[in-house]
Amino acid sequence: MKIAFMVGRFPSLSETFILDQITGLIDLGHDVEIFAQEGNFEGKIHPDILNYKLKNRTHFFITSPQKFNRVLKATSLVIENFHKSPLKILKSLNIFRFGKKALSLSLLNALIYFLDGDFDIIYCHFGPIGNFGACLKQIGIKGRLVTAFHGADMRMEIKKGEKSYHTLFSIGDIFLVTSKYGSKNLIQFGADPKKIIFHPVGVDIRKFSRQLSSFDKENGSKIKIITVARLVEEKGLEHGIRAIKKIVSNNPKINLEYIIIGEGPLEHSLKKLVDDLNLSKTIHFLGSMTQEKVILQMSKAHVFLLPSVSESFGAVLLEAQAMSIPIVTTNIGGVPEAISDQKTGFLVPIENIKAMVLKIESLIKDKKLRLEMGKYGRKYVVRHYNIQDLNDRLNSVFKKLILGN
Repeated sequence: MKIAFMVGRFPSLSETFILDQITGLIDLGHDVEIFAQEGNFEGKIHPDILNYKLKNRTHFFITSPQKFNRVLKATSLVIENFHKSPLKILKSLNIFRFGKKALSLSLLNALIYFLDGDFDIIYCHFGPIGNFGACLKQIGIKGRLVTAFHGADMRMEIKKGEKSYHTLFSIGDIFLVTSKYGSKNLIQFGADPKKIIFHPVGVDIRKFSRQLSSFDKENGSKIKIITVARLVEEKGLEHGIRAIKKIVSNNPKINLEYIIIGEGPLEHSLKKLVDDLNLSKTIHFLGSMTQEKVILQMSKAHVFLLPSVSESFGAVLLEAQAMSIPIVTTNIGGVPEAISDQKTGFLVPIENIKAMVLKIESLIKDKKLRLEMGKYGRKYVVRHYNIQDLNDRLNSVFKKLILGN
């Protein structure tokens, strides 16, 4: 199959589930091209970007922020490609129909890449990118339109209370969701239930793995708690930090370290909170990391904490469980589908610092419980969220769609 992967940003350190699908479909023999609104290949990138030479497969359809440069490039593109499909090019410039997508010339820039040949599948990650794919279909681009919904795209719709995906729902062929929670939301937004398919994100269990036999010996007496998350309000990191403060106060003799991996707009305020609570020797911010470095940090962790106040699923919870780390997280959205409560970790009410503290302390003090939950978590992910199995399933979904089954 010839597959167009459409995303907001590529490459992205935090969206490894997209990278794993891309490489998995390439491994299955498909011709994959990546279309991104923005991104660059400078700085930190995952090794698979280089291993699969994905830069050669990637095209960006948001051009210069300067209007003059955008117009200049658009003029050049129209002159060079107008003969291929005059009607489609003119449609992409229709600001009355496509609004900002046409006015910014991003629709034209994306269209150009589709004029040299049809794709079997146009696969969009996140609802707003699905809307972009729907515009391409309205222009006349062929290919089955598949949109994967995750979290922020549904929260956006709930917050706005608008019908942002009305056109997408009528034009799109299939909508993938990572949880029953996501399916329920899409139906409420107006999607046809017959078009919704449950397809969770997966984990490469070959990469996310560690030996537990020498784990506690290697880590000595230090207890390491870890969070991997964007530093945004939805992740509830303030509550996690305050829970750590309470734990340190309750257990002054415990050698505790809390590692936070990720970046985001709340970095300054969260670091200030850590300083205000006199936790600078206990809590450390490591910034964004490649997958390999995240795995290294996880391999040293005893407990994984995700204190989210809004979450559709939480792919990082699967990665932590694959690493045999017991979880403490909030009972919100699709999270209860990502872990097995009381078996692979604990669910606590959102913003309930007291409950969070009690569960973390129980894991800190009970090595046997930690190891049992960790082992069960690994088995749970291998059974339900192995990326190889899920990529095979996605491959089948695409084939059935093309065949009209």
